[in-house]
Amino acid sequence: MPPRVRVPSVPLAGLDATSSLSKTAPFARTFSTTPCREKMSKSRQRMYEWLKSQSGSSLAEAPNSPNYLGPFQDQPFPLNPLFRSQPVLDDTTRELIWEKVTVRGDSIKAVSAEMGVDVRRVAAVVRLKEVERQWVTDGKKLATPYAKAVMKMLPKTSYREGEENEPHEPVNEVQVHNLTMQQLFVPVSESRHFTREDAATAFHDKVLSADVRSPQPQLITMEREILKGSSRAESLEKFKEATQAEEEAVAAKLEKQRLWEKKQTRRVFKKGETRVQFRFKAINVDDAGRDGRSRNGTGWRYGAPFEDRKRGLVKIPTSVP
Repeated sequence: MPPRVRVPSVPLAGLDATSSLSKTAPFARTFSTTPCREKMSKSRQRMYEWLKSQSGSSLAEAPNSPNYLGPFQDQPFPLNPLFRSQPVLDDTTRELIWEKVTVRGDSIKAVSAEMGVDVRRVAAVVRLKEVERQWVTDGKKLATPYAKAVMKMLPKTSYREGEENEPHEPVNEVQVHNLTMQQLFVPVSESRHFTREDAATAFHDKVLSADVRSPQPQLITMEREILKGSSRAESLEKFKEATQAEEEAVAAKLEKQRLWEKKQTRRVFKKGETRVQFRFKAINVDDAGRDGRSRNGTGWRYGAPFEDRKRGLVKIPTSVP
């Protein structure tokens, strides 16, 4: 244990010689009555001077959109030009997307093409809006102040019906396949019409063409009809009908699969309860395949480990999707 250092006795402030207390008391301290002054460094002074200047005060001129210090509108950090802030959809646009899909009954692809938003983003907005409304119905508290604070710091994309709006993002971009990155010289005759299907086959036999791999092939069909002489309004109506028919076919397929699963499953409720139930389904051992690793078999995720860490096995893809 280290030795203790005795504190010298200090005269108590405010006590005179006639006081009953001693002039000195052990472990007493004196407190300064001088008002505390905040020390401001030179850098802090320069910061406040810059905020009061014209360039600093201009940051608060646009309250609905962020004003970054960088030279560009999407560069929040001046010393990091590689980081660019991507715009997000404002709440009004997200509400409009939800209304078009759920209330008006428009297809997701039609909403995507009209508003310039990717199909996956449209579907995500609809799902999140449904969750938000369910939370409000259940009485759960939303982090609205936090969401507003975050939205003030990000650039936003707004869509208004009946006006000319810039697209939020490309809606029909095709992902570049690795096999198409090579340079090829394919000799063909001058009279041959070299199509996109021929170009895909030249790279690989199993590479699909851009028309097939497109997220919205109906848009390609619509533009081709317009180039042939059809009116844009008529072609747009056909596009909406084609996308609506496609979504209805997918919904019917999912409903049919759900009914089949329900028919194959036998449900037994616990006696005296309606919420607890046991589900029994007929299982065929042949569904697991010859090696027992088929995805159709039961317990394929847990019955056998993957072979990706074994030695001597080919781990690179042997086929092109």
